[in-house]
Amino acid sequence: MLSIARASLVIAATIAALAICGVGFVCSGFYNIGADDHHTKIVLAIIEQLRERSIAVRARAIDPPNLEDPTRIGAGAEHYAALCVGCHLAPGMTKSEIRAGLYPHPPNLAQKDTRDAQRAFWTVKHGIKMSAMPAWGKTLDDAAIWDLVAFLRQMPSMTPETYQQLSKRRSG
Repeated sequence: MLSIARASLVIAATIAALAICGVGFVCSGFYNIGADDHHTKIVLAIIEQLRERSIAVRARAIDPPNLEDPTRIGAGAEHYAALCVGCHLAPGMTKSEIRAGLYPHPPNLAQKDTRDAQRAFWTVKHGIKMSAMPAWGKTLDDAAIWDLVAFLRQMPSMTPETYQQLSKRRSG
């Protein structure tokens, strides 16, 4: 049997060796961070799990307002047309110039069910590191972000014509 002191020493040495290997890996530049070279499956799985758990933990305490208000949805359409459509598309859109070069590809929010208002609010407000998703909370107040969330919840059921009318009515 190992003594507690010897076991502690083995654990400390293992942690130190892993830390040295980690630093060596990062400093080597071996891992290609270019957006045109996709992550390995294991790295992608770890990043996705980290993202999902991080957002879930932080979003659960957020209290959404009434998101069915047509005025709020219209204001959200204006913000979406100005800030989001280039990356996340809109009803009737299948591509954009900027979207082609992004990795990971942003979700097509015209096709994504955004029922979880708390997660959507947190994501819009705080952004996602190393994904090109900005933290809009630096430039939009909470009310404007809730407007965007109200719109996002409605957009998957919109026709391209409805989207155009709604976004042009507010911005045109």
